Amino acid sequence: MKVRNSLRALKAKDGSIVVRRHGQIFVLNKKNPRLKARQG
Repeated sequence: MKVRNSLRALKAKDGSIVVRRHGQIFVLNKKNPRLKARQG
């Protein structure tokens, strides 16, 4: 999982879901699991 300042590029990918957990914002992708990231 990558830590990134901006998740905008990952949000635009096909199959991405944006999830908030414990105050963190995560991007998960079932179609391409390599595109996991959290912000901050």
